[in-house]
Amino acid sequence: MNHKLLAALLLLTAFAAHGQTWESLNARPYPQWFSDAKLGIFVHWGLYSVPAYAGKEGYAEWFYRGLMVGDSGRCQIMSLYADTTLPVFEQYKEFTKYWRAELWSPQDWARMFREAGAKYVVLVTKHHDGYSLWDDPYQPGWNSTVSGPHRNIVEELTAAVRHEGLRMGFYYSLPEWSNPRHIWMQDPDSAITDYVDNHMVPQFKDLVSRYHPDLIFADGDWQNTPEQLRSVELIDWYYRTVGPDAIVNDRWGQNTKHGFKTPEYSAGIGVSDRPWAECRGLGRSFGLNRNEDLDNYLTSTALIQHFCELVAHGGGLTLNVGPAADGHIPLIQQERLRDLGHWLQVNGEAIYGSRPYIIPCQREHMTAEMPHTTAIDYDWVRNAPLKGMPVDNFTIRWHGVMWPSRQEEDCLIRAEGDDEIWVLTGDDTILYYNHSWAENDQAQASYHFDGKSAYLFDVILKEKDLEATAHFSISHDGGKTFAPLYADWHGTTSWDRTLRCFTTKADNLYVIEFERPGRTLTLPNLPRLKKGTAITLLGTTAKLKWKQKKDGTLTLDLTTLDPKELNTLDYAWVFRIEN
Repeated sequence: MNHKLLAALLLLTAFAAHGQTWESLNARPYPQWFSDAKLGIFVHWGLYSVPAYAGKEGYAEWFYRGLMVGDSGRCQIMSLYADTTLPVFEQYKEFTKYWRAELWSPQDWARMFREAGAKYVVLVTKHHDGYSLWDDPYQPGWNSTVSGPHRNIVEELTAAVRHEGLRMGFYYSLPEWSNPRHIWMQDPDSAITDYVDNHMVPQFKDLVSRYHPDLIFADGDWQNTPEQLRSVELIDWYYRTVGPDAIVNDRWGQNTKHGFKTPEYSAGIGVSDRPWAECRGLGRSFGLNRNEDLDNYLTSTALIQHFCELVAHGGGLTLNVGPAADGHIPLIQQERLRDLGHWLQVNGEAIYGSRPYIIPCQREHMTAEMPHTTAIDYDWVRNAPLKGMPVDNFTIRWHGVMWPSRQEEDCLIRAEGDDEIWVLTGDDTILYYNHSWAENDQAQASYHFDGKSAYLFDVILKEKDLEATAHFSISHDGGKTFAPLYADWHGTTSWDRTLRCFTTKADNLYVIEFERPGRTLTLPNLPRLKKGTAITLLGTTAKLKWKQKKDGTLTLDLTTLDPKELNTLDYAWVFRIEN
C-alpha cells in the first residue's frame, strides 16, 4: 500500500476514534457539576467598555460593528476619541489609550461572585472585535498585555476565581470583525477557511492548553456551518484536553447538535434533554451601556423570581455584569448581586442540585390595557410591552378604526410578528395569518377600500419566545413601499403571571412562593402528604401546622412564625416539605 495513503487512512482512523461526529460527542455524558450549579456570572469587559455606549436597548459590546455600518450614535461618540475619517480599526484602536483598569482587583471580583452565590464564572476572553485579554501569540499587537491595561486579564481572573472555589469558563468569539484574514459580516461567509485554519484554531488551542477552562461558551457562529468552523474537531480536542468536567455550549455553527443550550433574554425553554442556562444582563446590554435607563435594569425581586422560575423548569442562569473601563462594577449591579447572594444563603438548598418537580409552575391569568397608539410599529428588544409583564408568552389584541380616504383604491397590507400574528376584519374574517417570523418578508394580503365607510381591523400578536415584534403596514403602490397603517388603535394584552414554582431534591419538595405570605397560605393541587410531614419556611425555625383536603389543597398555618424571622425574608419565600 502507498505510504501516503496509509498515513491518510491512519489519520482518518485517529479522528474517528476520537469521536469526530455529533453523535459520538452526544454519547459523552454532560458533567453533573453544571446541572447542579444553576448560577454563573458572565463578564463582558473590553475596549468596548471605554465608550460604554449603545442605543437604550442595544448591545454596547457591538460598538465596533456600529462603526462598520456607520451607526450615527456610535460614530458621534467615536468622534470624541478619534478621527472618524480613519479606517474603523484605526479609530477603535484609540480606545486602548483609555482602557486602563486602574481600579480592577480580580480578587475582589471573584469574592463578589462567590458571595452572589455563583458556582462558575464565564469571562469574555475575546469578543467579536478580536481583541484578546491574554498574551495571545496570534494577536501579538492586539491584546491586553501590550496595550490597554497591560495586564493578562484571563490569567489573573482565572487564578482568583479558582482560589474562591469556583469553576472558570471562557467565552470565545469564533469570528472577528477586525482580522484581515476574514472580516466577519463583510467578507463572504464561505471565505473563512484561511482564518479558521491559520488563526482561530491555533488561537483557541493556545488559550485552552494554557488555562484549561471547565466551560467554553462559543459565539458568533450563526453565519457559518460547523464544518466551516471545524467545530466537531475542536470540541472533541477540548474534551480530550480538559477532561470529563469540560462542557461546551450550543453555538458552534448552524444547526449545532451538541452543547448546553443558551436562550438569551427569554423566559427559558422548559425541561430539555440537554442542560441549559439562560444568559442575560442585569440591564439590556452585556457590555456596560451608560445610555440605559434605570427601568432597563431588573429589580432584585424580578431577578430572583426569574431565576427561581428558570431553575424550576430545569435550567439555570448565566448572569452578566458589565464593568466600567476602570475595572469597577457599577453599584447597581453590585447591589443586585448582593441581594441575590443573601437570598441564596437562606434558600440555596431549594436551588443548587435541585430538579424540576412533577407539578408545573402555578399561574394566574392577567390582562391590561395597552397605551393608545396610532400605529402598530413595535420592537420589544429584550423587553416587555408593559412593566410587570414577561418578555415571552403573551398575547396582544389591538382593535383599530381607520377612517376612509377620499378615494376608492386597492391596497396591500402586511403584518409582521414574532411569533404569530393575525389580521381580522370587522366581521372577524381572517384576512391575514402568519405563524412564522421567517414568512413575514413575503406574506401580504390585498384589501379594497371603498372610500366611504370606516374600516375595522383587529391585529392579534401571539408571542411565544425570544424577541417580540409587531408591525402592521400598508402599501399604496403595489408593494414597492410599505408604511405603518395609521388608525385609532386600542390594545389589550394578556399573560399568565407566576404565583409559585416547585423544585425537588433529596425527596424534599420546595414550594417557592412569589408573594409575601400572610397568616395562612393555600396551595392547590399538591400530592397527598403523609401524616406528620414536616413543613418549614426556610429562614425560620418553627414547624408549620397544616391540613390538606382530599383534592390535594394544602393550607399552611403561619401564625406560629416569629415575626422577626419572617421580616428578614424578601423577594421569594421557600417552604420545605420533607418527605
